[in-house]
Amino acid sequence: MSGRILVSDFGGVLTSPLPEAFARVQEEAGISAEALGGAMARMAERDGMNPLHELECGRITEPAFMAALGAEIEAELGRPVEMHRFSERYFAALEPNTEMLGLVRAVRERGLRTALLTNNVREWEPRWRSMLPVDELFELVVDSAFVGLRKPDPAIYHLTCERLGARAEQCVFVDDIEINCEAAAALGMTAVHFRTTAQARREIEAALGSVV
Repeated sequence: MSGRILVSDFGGVLTSPLPEAFARVQEEAGISAEALGGAMARMAERDGMNPLHELECGRITEPAFMAALGAEIEAELGRPVEMHRFSERYFAALEPNTEMLGLVRAVRERGLRTALLTNNVREWEPRWRSMLPVDELFELVVDSAFVGLRKPDPAIYHLTCERLGARAEQCVFVDDIEINCEAAAALGMTAVHFRTTAQARREIEAALGSVV
């Protein structure tokens, strides 16, 4: 087991659940999930690409994304909407998952390797890095916005393995999005679909050997 490597997602694994944070942001901004989803769908149909995917791959900036999304929502609702405080509200609604962070720390202290693989936004890096001691916990960070790839594209998993100098079979990958786990498993990683902290901890410990 000493050759195993823990590869963790960030949001929804090392933080409180993302749907709860989005719901809080939508409530504070007075935007329904239907209005937000409809605006994203119209943007994707019009532009021929998913705008969120483009944002997470660093191909558009956060201000440009928020301006376009805000305009789309305003056109539907017929009133102004406030988008410029989205990231501030979003991160205010997120809390570190201290138990999972403790698990990662225990893995490191036991001498096993760790990496962070996240779909994220370039402009958000200072915010999410301030939530946890990234460099203490992870020897490698692969951020979609800086590498131009995002999960579940197999290429970002291959890139992570390449940078680790490891085989997919050595990696235990944990993510709260099932399709991301399916993509990892298809490449040979041991995938843990995070649903609760207790469940994920059991499966990670089973894959790595007890870390407590």
